[in-house]
This record gives sequence, structure tokens and C-alpha cells, in this order.
Amino acid sequence: QVKVVESGGSVVQPGGSLRLSCAASNFLVEYFAVGWFRQAPGKEREPVSCIIGRTGDTETYYTDSVKGRFTISRDNAKNTVALQMSSLGLDDTAVYYCATGPVPASWGQGTQVIVSP
Repeated sequence: QVKVVESGGSVVQPGGSLRLSCAASNFLVEYFAVGWFRQAPGKEREPVSCIIGRTGDTETYYTDSVKGRFTISRDNAKNTVALQMSSLGLDDTAVYYCATGPVPASWGQGTQVIVSP
């Protein structure tokens, strides 16, 4: 059974940093696109970033609002994908989800990020 679990969410002050992790079970993330999404209170879920391609031929994408602040990366040895977030602002408050794996993609339960003074 494929499974995806997010972790790393927390409460952080504006300007702070967090590192989220997406851990996959029963499939290898290096063979699949991995996307991070987020859903803020009262808003629809939106894409944040994704990583595609095998090692050495990897492409990454970011939504405009996080470019230059967030970095997505993959650790094939640990079978995880991380989302390093810096310069966090109030608008980054959301539940962050990871989606990846064989079609249909598997979603995790989400990890809460709260940016608060």
C-alpha cells in the first residue's frame, strides 16, 4: 500500500524558516513527480512547488509567491522530499500537503504551518 506522510509543520514567527518533509512508503519518489500544495483557512488548495525527473535531470517549479523563499529537494536514500521554507510570512499559514506516487497520486494528511507574531 502506497503511503505519503508529511511532517515538520509548526508555529513560527514572521521571517522564520521551516523544513517540511514528505516521506513515501512502498514506492520510490525518484520515479515520480512530487508536489507540495497548501490550503489556507477559507481558501482552496493551491500548488506550491513540485520536483520532476530522475537525479541528474531534475526540474523544479514554484508558484510565484514562494519563488526565492522556498526550495524543494529530494533525498533518494531516505525516499523523502523536503520543502525548505524561509522568510515566512502570514500568508504562508496553511496546511501543507504532499502528493506523489503512482496514478492516482497519494496524498498525505497534511502538516500545519502557522506563521504568527
